[in-house]
Amino acid sequence: MSRTLLGMITPSSNTVLEPYTSAILASLFPRVSAHFQRFTVREISLSTSALAQFETEPLLEAAELLSDARMDAIAWSGTAASWLGFQVDERLCKAIMERTAIPATTSVLALNEILERTNVARLGLVTPYLSDVQSAIINNYNAAGHEVVAEQHLGDKGNFSFSEYDENTLRKMIRRVAESKPEAITILCTNLRGAEIVEELEAETGIPIYDSVSVTVWKSLLLAGQRPDQIKGWGKLFNDPKLGM
Repeated sequence: MSRTLLGMITPSSNTVLEPYTSAILASLFPRVSAHFQRFTVREISLSTSALAQFETEPLLEAAELLSDARMDAIAWSGTAASWLGFQVDERLCKAIMERTAIPATTSVLALNEILERTNVARLGLVTPYLSDVQSAIINNYNAAGHEVVAEQHLGDKGNFSFSEYDENTLRKMIRRVAESKPEAITILCTNLRGAEIVEELEAETGIPIYDSVSVTVWKSLLLAGQRPDQIKGWGKLFNDPKLGM
């Protein structure tokens, strides 16, 4: 049987991205499946110790372990480059490719590609992060030409705690951001329970919503030569002609 294997590098304290990634891909199983490797992440802040969690080598070691299982694509399913700087993920993907010979992406680079391909100039931002982390993210997206016109954040340094917020909390945040009429909204964190409510809130607001877990799956499928429009029920992302192969 011909299979497509997608490798996901996962923060150790994340309990959302694995089940949601598998749920998004469930209709394609067993032809397409996701496989996970963790590395240590316990806190999201701008402290020296928290920033050190995202040094390149632990992620490369996780990628190497995934490569043992002959992945067709490897993704860092995390959003740290949104505050560290997008070039961090660009360098990481190059390093993964050099070490494993497997194409690589990240949640942030996938989102950025979507924003470019859909010409988003006005962006809405929903995260669980602390205010200084949120400010760094806003600065990076503003500089990239995607002005953050509305934002909501939970002021939490988590990371495990991010998964404890329920869908109603996220619905309220998304609705507040939608009031400013951004051209797209991103739920920026792979440990928030956003993916499953995207289609509902897109219908309600009329605004495309890009969840970090979902965008990682989208780009991983493309890298592995699979059509994203095989995925149904998880939002416009997977069926937008601008975002196909």
